[in-house]
Amino acid sequence: MEFKKPNIFISKCIEHGHCRYDGSMITSNFAKGLEPYVNYFFSCPEMEIGLPSPREALRVIVEDDEERLVSSHSGEDKTDDMINYAEAKADELEDKNLDGFVLKGRSPSCGVKDVKMYKSFGKAPTIPKKTSGFFGRVIDERFSYLPVEDEGRLTNFSIREHFYTRIFTSARFRSTKEAGKMSELVKFHSDNKYLFMAYNQGRLKTLGKIVANHEKKKAEEVYKAYEEELYELLKTPPNKKRKMNVVLHILGYFSKDLSPKEKAYFLDMLQQYMDSRVPFSNLTSLLEMWAIRYEVDYLENQSIFNPFPKELIAVTDSGKGL
Repeated sequence: MEFKKPNIFISKCIEHGHCRYDGSMITSNFAKGLEPYVNYFFSCPEMEIGLPSPREALRVIVEDDEERLVSSHSGEDKTDDMINYAEAKADELEDKNLDGFVLKGRSPSCGVKDVKMYKSFGKAPTIPKKTSGFFGRVIDERFSYLPVEDEGRLTNFSIREHFYTRIFTSARFRSTKEAGKMSELVKFHSDNKYLFMAYNQGRLKTLGKIVANHEKKKAEEVYKAYEEELYELLKTPPNKKRKMNVVLHILGYFSKDLSPKEKAYFLDMLQQYMDSRVPFSNLTSLLEMWAIRYEVDYLENQSIFNPFPKELIAVTDSGKGL
C-alpha cells in the first residue's frame, strides 16, 4: 500500500539540531524511525527569539498569579518575546498543511504538559502544580484538531500507534481533498469504514450521511463538513472492546470458509489481545491474509489492516503495556 507522507512539525532539538540550553540534542528512536515516512518541519523557539546555545535555562514562574517565562538565573523576562513568536509561527504553520506535532516534553517553551513551575528565578523551589510551555500551549490551542504530542509520551506503544493512525489518515484525507471529487471522498470513506467503526461508530454514521449528500451540496461544502467530523472522530483512541467488535464483524465475511481449528486459533489470539499479550496488528494481519485468500474484494483496501506503514510497528513500550 502506498502512503502519503504526513507533514509533521518537530522541535528542532529532537534529532535536528544541537540547540538545547546546554548545547545538546535529544536522541529519539521514534523521531529517527519516522523520518523516512514524513516531511519534517522544525524550529527552536528559544533560539528563534534570539537566545544562543548554550544559554541560561528558561523556567516558568508564577508572579502575581500570572505565569511568566524567565531566565532561570538572571530573571530576564522572555514572556512577550515567546508569545509573539509562537503566534507568528502558528500563523505560518497554518499554511503548511500539517498533520501533527512532536514537541519537546516538559520544556518551558515547547512542553504540552507536565512543565514545572517555580516561585521565582534563582534558588527558588518548585510549586506543586504543572503547566504547559508558552510555545506548546499556543500550538495546542491553534491546532486542537491535530495530534500534538511530546517525544516522551510517544515511547508508549498505544499512544504511538494512535498518533501514527491519525497522521497517516490525515495525510490521505488531504490528498483526497486536493482532488476535490465526490467520487474520491466516497472511496476514502469506504476504504476507512472499519477503521472509523473501531474509533466511533456513531461518528462513522454521521460521516456516511455527509458523504451521501442528500441535500446536494457543493463538493467544497461536503469536504469541509466531513473534515471537521473526521478530526473529531480521530481524537479519542478506540478501546479494545470496539476493536474486538470490528474484527469479529470482519471475520464474518469468511467464517464459513474457515476450519474449526482456524476459528479457534483466531479467537484465542483475540483473547490474547484483550489480555494485552499481543498487539492488534496480529489480528488484522491474519484477517487480511484470509481476505486475500478468499478474495473478499470489499476488504482489499480497508485501512484497518494497514493504517500506517508496517515498518513503523515496533512492540516496544515505556512500561504501560500494549
